[in-house]
Amino acid sequence: MEIEFKSQSDNELIFIVRDAEVPFINAIRRVAMVNVPKIAIEDVNIIRNDSAMFNEVLAHRLGLTPLVSDLDALEGLSLPEDDDWEEYTNGIMFHLNEVGPKVVYSKDLISSDSKIKPVYDTIPLVKLKEGEELNIEAVAKVGYGKEHAKWIPTTVCAYKQYPEITFNEDVEIDYDCAQACPRGILKSDKRSKKIKILDIEDCAMCKSCVRASDNGYINVGYRPNDFIFRIETDGAMPPKEVLLKACDVLGEKADKFIRFSEEGGSK
Repeated sequence: MEIEFKSQSDNELIFIVRDAEVPFINAIRRVAMVNVPKIAIEDVNIIRNDSAMFNEVLAHRLGLTPLVSDLDALEGLSLPEDDDWEEYTNGIMFHLNEVGPKVVYSKDLISSDSKIKPVYDTIPLVKLKEGEELNIEAVAKVGYGKEHAKWIPTTVCAYKQYPEITFNEDVEIDYDCAQACPRGILKSDKRSKKIKILDIEDCAMCKSCVRASDNGYINVGYRPNDFIFRIETDGAMPPKEVLLKACDVLGEKADKFIRFSEEGGSK
C-alpha cells in the first residue's frame, strides 16, 4: 500500500491511497468520524436568559460551537469510558454573563483553561435587546461522534475511487464529449486532434461526457484499488491529527480482535 499526500492546510487534508481495499478505506473513514475524541459543551446551566431564544435552542447552539480539541487540549481530560466522566465539575468550565443591547458571540465564552476555547470568535449565539441579560455556566467534555454530532471531528470525511478515462481510438474523435464535462477537466485540441485531460483527480465520474458521445469515443471508469481521500475539519482539530488518531484506534481494534481470536473467544 502506498500513500501520497496531495494537499494539506489547517482544516483540510487530501491524500491518495494506492493498492488498498474498500473495506479498509471505509473503516478509516468511519473511525475518523465516530471514534476520534473531541471536546464539546455537554452540560449547560442557564442561570438567567431574558432573550427570545428558548433555553434548549441556546444550549444546542453552545454544544455545536467548535472548541479547540488538539492533542495538547485533550491531554489529561476524562474520556466517556472513565468512571468520573459524568461528574458535572469534571470538565472545562465556561462562563458567559452579558447584558444587552448586543449580539453575544462565541468570543464572549470565558474558559477556565486558556488552551480550550472557541475556534472562531465571531459565531453569533444570541441577540440581546436593551436590558436583557444572559447568565450561563457550561461544562465542556470529551466525547465521540457515535454519541452526538457535536463530537464528530470532521465536517467532510469521504473517499472516491481514482478515476480513469480512456479513449476508443477505433472511432472518430468526438469533441462534443469534452464540452459536456461539468468540471472542465477535458479540453479539445483540434490542432493535434486530441482531447486532453487537465486534472483527472477532479473527475466526479458522472459520465456526462460518455452520454454526450454518440459513437462511444470516451469511457470513464476507475482503478478499483486506488482511492482519493479527503478529510476536512471545523478547525477544532488538525485533519492530520484526526487521521493519525483514527489509524491508532483502528489498530487497537484489530489487536483486540486478534487477541479475542487467539484466546478462543473466551473474553
